[in-house]
Amino acid sequence: MIFLLISIILIVFLISSLVMGITSLVSKKTIFDREKNSPYECGFDPKESARLPFSLRFFLIAVIFLIFDVEITLIFPTAFIIQISNIFSWLLTSLMFLLILLFGLYYEWKEGALEWV
Repeated sequence: MIFLLISIILIVFLISSLVMGITSLVSKKTIFDREKNSPYECGFDPKESARLPFSLRFFLIAVIFLIFDVEITLIFPTAFIIQISNIFSWLLTSLMFLLILLFGLYYEWKEGALEWV
């Protein structure tokens, strides 16, 4: 029983090693593919210094996108709740939520966070 288990493990190890060896010989990865295989991070060049200043505008736009994306996921279920809830409370809650959202958008617009240049 132990001999069978050891032989199966050995066969699996040999087959996987053989497949890895063949694929590394056949693959056409060279030093010229380094540009294609390098990560692309938000417009930064990964081969330069990591201590370059980060664009605050890019960060603000990303945060605003995340905030409004979460708000849309919170607004979406209100369409399904309208049938089972009181229309006045549903309307009041939805309008207050949208007013707060629009006030936040107006504030970001007034502060200039939405202007890229």
